[in-house]
Amino acid sequence: MSDNQYSFFADVAKSFDKAAKFTKWDLGVLAQIKACNAVYRMRFPVKKDDGSIEVIEAYRVQHSHHKAPCKGGIRFAAEVNQDEVMALAALMTFKCAIVNVPFGGGKGGIKINPRNYSAYELEKITRRYTSELIKKNFIGPGTDVPAPDYGTGEREMAWILDTYTTMRPGEIDAAGCVTGKPVSQGGVRGRREATGLGVFFGLREVCNIPDVMEKLGLPVGVEGKRVIIQGLGNVGYHSAKFFQNAGAKITALAEYEGSIHNEEGLDIDAVFNHRKATGSILNFPGARNLEKNTDALELDCDILIPAALENVINGENAPRVKAKIIGEAANGPLTPEADEVFAKKGVLVVPDMYLNAGGVTVSYFEWLKNLSHVRYGRMEKRFNENMNSHIVDQMESLSGKKMTTKDREYIVHGADEVDLVYSGLEETMVTATHEIMNEWKNNPTIPDMRTAAYVVAINKVATSYAELGIFP
Repeated sequence: MSDNQYSFFADVAKSFDKAAKFTKWDLGVLAQIKACNAVYRMRFPVKKDDGSIEVIEAYRVQHSHHKAPCKGGIRFAAEVNQDEVMALAALMTFKCAIVNVPFGGGKGGIKINPRNYSAYELEKITRRYTSELIKKNFIGPGTDVPAPDYGTGEREMAWILDTYTTMRPGEIDAAGCVTGKPVSQGGVRGRREATGLGVFFGLREVCNIPDVMEKLGLPVGVEGKRVIIQGLGNVGYHSAKFFQNAGAKITALAEYEGSIHNEEGLDIDAVFNHRKATGSILNFPGARNLEKNTDALELDCDILIPAALENVINGENAPRVKAKIIGEAANGPLTPEADEVFAKKGVLVVPDMYLNAGGVTVSYFEWLKNLSHVRYGRMEKRFNENMNSHIVDQMESLSGKKMTTKDREYIVHGADEVDLVYSGLEETMVTATHEIMNEWKNNPTIPDMRTAAYVVAINKVATSYAELGIFP
């Protein structure tokens, strides 16, 4: 790689090295944690609809085997390269450690723009990629479990599952070879909105810590906060939706075609429908168009959420960013140079490797569901409803008062699968927030929240290696 070529993996390594100084681990242990354990780079031919043959470039990286299986999404993007996939796999290792999900980090990528292929061509590419992974033992419920990422979704995960079960007939836990599947194929309810909901839970918890808000000069809580979101994909849309439902104001939105702004607030569903109808968020009624899509990043707001691709805020534009809190919903949207700028300005950067862990957390719940072969809530839902109903009847009988139908339904309701998934995700994000904040508090020389998160991750991964007896 030439000196002037950007390296995402080098940025991750830079952040890792910055945090490693605040840990007690041997340099050899740290070198092992930082390195990618296995990189599988492949080329395979696919016959297109017009009869021509195209050679497809694809990757699967297993960053760490301190826990099994490895876990990480598969992205379909023209920009995919080995450096990016290695960086994303490394972030997955640290992300899983921070949120206490027992997986090693992995990541996959296919170098295509999915918009340029028919559904049949995409199916052939996905199935061939899966068969290549199977041949090299780079996929399996106990080995390596892919998931959706940029450019992929439930459809592609269903193709992967079908290919795996065809090539590994009779494997009882085969459904656990991939997550992010349709619910009918063993997926879990709540997976689609999981990353956006995790972003909301994480930032809400940060906003509920009084001394953090005092330092930033902001009131406690998310209600009334002005939020700007870059990216209206799955993560950006759901993040915006949960913030809006909690009483925050979405004052600007940015997409690749441009950005829009309204200080009084934008209705996220109205903008989403406008884009569906017109193909663009621009010219939304009541909002002003901004010249460039990056202009929205520099508007005055309380919380800025970059939810698109990496490297959008760097040393050049960071000084112009006015947000007090930046929540990294995307992977690597800030460069280390931007981190330095924000640390000096007193801006709180809530880092990607913990904040967007909602997807992998709920993927973990899906994997557990596949291994247990029973959906969440099936065993206890009716028992809880009958018990709650009995308690309410007793309360009404003893007090001589009747509850409203709405209150009664709310109290009696037994947890559905989605309720349990949301609850598990909330617990995960709240616990992780406080673990990171406590690490930072206990070591005031740590410069920022990202470094504190890396310290937490490094300590957990190194402890795991030590307990396995890999290191003396």
